[in-house]
Amino acid sequence: MQISIKSEADIKKMRVAGRLAAEVLDMIEEHVVVGVSTNELNRICHDYIVNVQKTIPAPLNYGSATEMYPNGFPKSICTSINNVICHGIPSDKKLKNGDAINIDITVIKDGWHGDTSRMFTVGKIPGRTQKLIDVTKECMEIGIRMVAPGVYLGDIGFAIAKHANSHNFSVVREFCGHGIGQVFHEAPQVLHYGRKGTGVKLKEGMTFTIEPMINIGKPGVKILKDGWTAVTKDKSLSAQWEHTMVVTKTGVEVFTVSDKYKFDY
Repeated sequence: MQISIKSEADIKKMRVAGRLAAEVLDMIEEHVVVGVSTNELNRICHDYIVNVQKTIPAPLNYGSATEMYPNGFPKSICTSINNVICHGIPSDKKLKNGDAINIDITVIKDGWHGDTSRMFTVGKIPGRTQKLIDVTKECMEIGIRMVAPGVYLGDIGFAIAKHANSHNFSVVREFCGHGIGQVFHEAPQVLHYGRKGTGVKLKEGMTFTIEPMINIGKPGVKILKDGWTAVTKDKSLSAQWEHTMVVTKTGVEVFTVSDKYKFDY
């Protein structure tokens, strides 16, 4: 698949979509508390996306049919708790003290996608959980700060994995970042591991996500019977952070920032 280079007009629209996605995460933060169900978080986000922002929740009915979900993904957001790596489906399951949850938001505004996720904690969490969350965020930020014309994606993946491994954490290999624009998932694939000097060489106008998934234990992945939910094989904790960005003439611009979540370049 050919990599799409975005125009200034395209980037302007993606900037809007990215900020809107980030604002959903700002909004939902106060609702992530002990006793709330992930279905309730989904309902709140859906209402905000559709009725307040007048945007479209991209995950809803996205993707191929599964036996359980013939219309594709059944909810408007992804909620991945503890050992769920990604694509967790909101349910009646209630959050409890000590949980860590990734909420993944993608909105479509005027045909353009904004995609971002953050980790949230519930009550008092163990120190090891907080360490994983912090290191995963650092992995994403290390990758983002490397983005510039002429940089290889393999360099970025190498740096992300090196940082995770230095803390004795592992990098999930089955899922990766991706190109994004008018299409939810497009070229290039952005691996969170790699070899220096390999892969796609970045050019101005490329837009994609960096979204490392890092495990406390081994990197193995298992897909549940619903066809969507990815969990750690060894049931260890997993964390993920995600931003959408564009390669600029001199470096990178992150689209999915907000008043609550700025990015320090």
